[in-house]
Amino acid sequence: MDYPLLNAFLTMLWFFLWVMWFVLLFRVIGDIFRDDGMGGWGKAGWTVFVCVMPFLGIFVYLIARGRGMGERAMRQMQRQEQEFRSYVQTAAAETPATGATSADELTKLAGLHDHGDITDAEYERAKAKVLAG
Repeated sequence: MDYPLLNAFLTMLWFFLWVMWFVLLFRVIGDIFRDDGMGGWGKAGWTVFVCVMPFLGIFVYLIARGRGMGERAMRQMQRQEQEFRSYVQTAAAETPATGATSADELTKLAGLHDHGDITDAEYERAKAKVLAG
């Protein structure tokens, strides 16, 4: 079993470069389909070019359209953040501002009573207070 340290290092280097290339390939293909300004034929052409001649296709794509990749990714992140904020605002507007309902309070009290955290008298007083208020 002869596998010197330098060979192990070179194997790890090649594996790292291989994984890095796949990440770059997926990023480029994702950017191709994310671009709203490119037509269907353009997307098909770039996809075929990147898949048929992968190394050359990716390098040419990065040279020709690399600057736009960052801008498109930034626009998508801003769009997702805006959608998230509007969802949170909508969800916050739908929830009651008063907090927990009396049914929620009674459920909590029953749980405390069942676990023995409060006595029967404390449970009855708290229950009367919730039902009165």
